[in-house]
Amino acid sequence: MAEEKDYIGHRQRLKERFLRGHGQDMADYEMLELLLTLAIPRKDTKPLAKALINEFGSFAGVMGADENALMCFSGLKENSVLIFSIVKEAALRMTWQNLCADDKMVISNWDAMIDYCRMKMAHKTKEEFMLIFLDAKLKVIGQDVQQRGTTDNVAIHPAEVVKSAIFNNAKSVIMVHNHPTGVVTPSKADVVVTKQIFTALQSVDIKLQDHIIVGKNEYYSFRDAGLF
Repeated sequence: MAEEKDYIGHRQRLKERFLRGHGQDMADYEMLELLLTLAIPRKDTKPLAKALINEFGSFAGVMGADENALMCFSGLKENSVLIFSIVKEAALRMTWQNLCADDKMVISNWDAMIDYCRMKMAHKTKEEFMLIFLDAKLKVIGQDVQQRGTTDNVAIHPAEVVKSAIFNNAKSVIMVHNHPTGVVTPSKADVVVTKQIFTALQSVDIKLQDHIIVGKNEYYSFRDAGLF
């Protein structure tokens, strides 16, 4: 009974700390521990939170981890994984809607664009290819995850990119894909297909603004590298 009262008291103190500072003074494992209390009502969640941080590296790493990997993690069950998924999707939705609502050109809010791309794709275990569509004023109007591939490859088809850009009434396009290895240097194939898509879009008067490769800790911009 004393042990039960102790963890109940600890949970209450965690909640009070969060309410006082909105979590800004809390370590990653403490934020995770607080989330876990919502899914695991009668257990000390601190050891599990610390184990998750140790395994996935950070709070962001846990939130972005593959659901199958989380389900296989000792101590985690469906409700906990569901809460993580809700937090991740809520963060993505807020970031995306803020990008779409911004009256500025996306190039003047580039950091927010990169944050969104990394949040969405950096922790994926397989490569994905996404398009972000812009209007004539370079404002964000939509997105399309075109392909999902393997751990080190994703098929990118220039004709499908053009088709999707036209369908979404885009005047400009940003290509994004991830490298699960964390090494964001483009491969020769990345460079070749980027040039092909640049030319294909140009033929229908649509501009390729950039091709961004994201990893867990960094990103690569073809435009910044002077490859356009």
